[in-house]
Amino acid sequence: MRSGGIFDVESKQARIADLDHQAGFAEFWTDAPRAREVLREKNTLEKNVSRFLALNRQLSDAETLLQLAEELGDPDSEREAGAMLVGLEPTVRGLEVQRLLSDEADEAGAVLEINSGAGGTDAADWADMLKRMYLRWCDRMGFKAHIVDEQPNEDAGIKSCTIEIEGDYAYGYLKSEIGVHRLVRISPFDANARRQTAFASVGAYPDIDDDIEVKIDDKDLEIQTMRSGGAGGQHVNMTDSAVRIIHHPSGIVVKCQQERSQLKNKATAMKMLRARLYQQEIERRQALVDAANSQKKKIEWGSQIRSYVLQPYRMVKDVRTLMQTGDTDRFLDGDIQPFMEAWLAARANGTLSDATESE
Repeated sequence: MRSGGIFDVESKQARIADLDHQAGFAEFWTDAPRAREVLREKNTLEKNVSRFLALNRQLSDAETLLQLAEELGDPDSEREAGAMLVGLEPTVRGLEVQRLLSDEADEAGAVLEINSGAGGTDAADWADMLKRMYLRWCDRMGFKAHIVDEQPNEDAGIKSCTIEIEGDYAYGYLKSEIGVHRLVRISPFDANARRQTAFASVGAYPDIDDDIEVKIDDKDLEIQTMRSGGAGGQHVNMTDSAVRIIHHPSGIVVKCQQERSQLKNKATAMKMLRARLYQQEIERRQALVDAANSQKKKIEWGSQIRSYVLQPYRMVKDVRTLMQTGDTDRFLDGDIQPFMEAWLAARANGTLSDATESE
């Protein structure tokens, strides 16, 4: 703790000094995108170092009080020092999690995609339940969430939805949710009240800033406009405000229909496309590493990352970390942070399980 240890404070301080040095040259400010990137990195590093140094001071104060209490034989001061040390545990835990969020784009906001899979109406309802779970998680984290596209299912639930999430490290956390999620319960849509299994997939992409360079050639784009579907009032249904953009080289298709303005929908769709292309490049690079290590597991139906069982017992279990909880209501209400942090820790330690789970 004193020297920074696993938090690598000395390295961060050296990097801050280097960035300060770069900012000292007049020509540094002529490249505005680069200047913003450097200042953003510097600000993040300074916040992390400041948190660690504050924690170090608090720890030193508690240790000093404990030593004095022992020397004077003062049980009240000893209890106070003990309480101070216990109170520092959440801060230490937060710093440890921050250390785990060190990959490229981890600091960014996120674009979250949810798609219903096998299971018919149950799967569509399950996708809607997951949407609510992640929106409640955003509330708990103080993040802003905006649904930019949603395709309702005919009977109940949704076929898919796309959510734009604003918040520091939203993407870093939501990486842990990428994959197939399985639900087992008594189906509310089955007249015979039989137990059904439904699947939905979750994808996450960094919501990158406009100053991050992602080259998009206009000739590679096909932009379509159409009338917005679903709820939204007379204006939404009578004007061609919805926008779909097809990027032919990559095959990526994005759509936005939530705004009344076609221009706003187009701007949001372009931002989504940039995020998808950025993520595609990250995945391409990561695939090279994964192929070399032969450790990457494909995400496909039947290879779920997490099971949510509501009948005959109640249990949420992550098959990668083996973490589980019986409080399914609280979990589905957005209290998923401990599972995210467990995944980050296991990934950093190389202890993610390759186990699969059958019903």
